[in-house]
Amino acid sequence: MSLENYLKQLISQRHADSLYRSCKTHEGAQQPVLRHNQRNYLAFCSNDYLGLASDPRLQQAFGDSMQHFGIGSGAAHLVAGHTTAHQQLEQALAEFTGRERALLFSTGYMANVGTITALMGRQDAIFADRLNHASLVDGALLSRAQVRRYAHNDMEALERLLTQSKATHKLIVSDGVFSMDGDVAPLPELVALAEKYDAWLMIDDAHGFGVLGEKGQGIEAHFQLPVGSVPILVGTLGKAFGTFGAFVAGSEILIEALIQTARSYIYTTALPPSLAATTCAALKIAQTETWRREQLQNLIQHFRAGAATLNIPLLPSDTPIQGVLLGNAAHALQASQLLAERGLLVTAIRPPTVPQHTARLRITFSALHEISHVDQLLAGLSEVLPLVRKKSR
Repeated sequence: MSLENYLKQLISQRHADSLYRSCKTHEGAQQPVLRHNQRNYLAFCSNDYLGLASDPRLQQAFGDSMQHFGIGSGAAHLVAGHTTAHQQLEQALAEFTGRERALLFSTGYMANVGTITALMGRQDAIFADRLNHASLVDGALLSRAQVRRYAHNDMEALERLLTQSKATHKLIVSDGVFSMDGDVAPLPELVALAEKYDAWLMIDDAHGFGVLGEKGQGIEAHFQLPVGSVPILVGTLGKAFGTFGAFVAGSEILIEALIQTARSYIYTTALPPSLAATTCAALKIAQTETWRREQLQNLIQHFRAGAATLNIPLLPSDTPIQGVLLGNAAHALQASQLLAERGLLVTAIRPPTVPQHTARLRITFSALHEISHVDQLLAGLSEVLPLVRKKSR
């Protein structure tokens, strides 16, 4: 079979299985109302949790720093791409997380893959939550370590696997806030098990930073654990902080080791320095403007209360990620399309992003949403979901 024919079959099968994906091109800045195909939509599908992606102060910081640093960094960090802006951001991230050092990566995917493959090898074992983000899954597979997956947030299952392991090194790895379900990992139990079985602990807190904790410092603050309870802490900058990039925070020796061995750090161009400088400004806003997290909680509580009244089934979550489980991929896609007809953008999440038979609508809130926006969403869901259920009979 020719390559062209194989690819046509692949795409055709995606359509048949209701798994075909395409980009929706919108105009203008990231905000609750997006313009697409000459129509305004109320959007509930962005990870811009604090509403900083289009903040005028960040635009000003970006413009000012661009005048000084230009556009691109021009090289990898270890060649000639590391500027004072990058250095200042790494220092600010270390202070923000309470760690000795932090290391910038160009994306969260690269941070996870680079860190896991740098630390683990054939004689080692990785213990991973079944609902971990794809970047954690891929990092584990690429490391060539033995991979043991435990049922979602099942600490008894994890302990059984740890008890059986004879690996040289053991790494427990989990999302902090699970990106498709919105629930939070049981961090106190993970910390205790890591200590009991002499395992290392790595948490990807991409969806927790900026959102959880009084100052947005993430899952450790959420559980009021001592700073440093998580030795290997990963975060991203393109969600709550509104910019782009990622980082790993930890001890001095961890960061030094990653600089020497993490291939996705060594062999890629550094972030544009103007983005690094802008993120420093975003960090300050995220920590000091607590009204953003308070607004998020108001929106979440209002939505969940309204959904309960309307008998809209939600996945358990107290974070800005709210899921409506529909099971069938075609049903999720149809619900998303019907909502779009009503001016509401809500993404249908389908396999392989989530396990088979767990397709859902993934609703996300931003601090820039208003209660009236949530009411419009609830009204749309109350109209659309019965239509989907009716057609599925």
